[in-house]
Amino acid sequence: MPAVLPPVLIVAHGQPSDPGPAAAELANLTAKVAAHLPGQTVASATLAEPDALIKAIASLGPDGLLFPLFMAGGWFTRTHLPARLTAAGAQGWQVLEPLGCLASLHALTVKTAAEALQTRAGPIILAAHGSSKSSVPSDIAGHVAAKIRTELGCEVHVAFIDQTPQLKDLPAIGDHAICLPFFAASGGHVTTDIPEALASAGFSGTLLAALGLRLEIPALIAEAIRAASPVCTQDCRYKRG
Repeated sequence: MPAVLPPVLIVAHGQPSDPGPAAAELANLTAKVAAHLPGQTVASATLAEPDALIKAIASLGPDGLLFPLFMAGGWFTRTHLPARLTAAGAQGWQVLEPLGCLASLHALTVKTAAEALQTRAGPIILAAHGSSKSSVPSDIAGHVAAKIRTELGCEVHVAFIDQTPQLKDLPAIGDHAICLPFFAASGGHVTTDIPEALASAGFSGTLLAALGLRLEIPALIAEAIRAASPVCTQDCRYKRG
């Protein structure tokens, strides 16, 4: 019988103050991911859009895969999203590992840093969100920074928006420094908070685009979804494994 693949919902935080642009950006990314997953339904929703998650689940059915477009795990992916799914009556859904936890994403971060170092001396500044409530986001950023340092043999610093050490407190590190935003999309943190923090620190180096804007991202997400997708026949249903 023909294979039936579970529907996929890509979920991001979004922008609470102005949900529209972030939702549109996520929808655009989702379309690119879907192009790598023929025969599989792929939809999107942001947590900032009122009832968007509930409406998406209602249209997709009680079973599926939720891919968090987050740069760390922790409370949102382990507790908040499963609770939101339960509230939506979607107990058959599985929450996958978030983007920032994928080994393939870490490898892409190293590749991005290596490309930047071809024309600049460094050091690399990995700019991440961080958290004042949990060490999980900073642990991921620290792991990725260590991977860059080990594989490229370059100087790497990690600085944050929401915890110490903060980007705005960076010491002077020269004109050849490279700031790589460890973010999934081009929201307000990337377009406003990071540039303002770097300006406060007197940063005179190069600010790269957010990692989540790399052209490889849709294929990378699709591969993670493909690896998690069970193949069923038409007379069976996808259930949480």
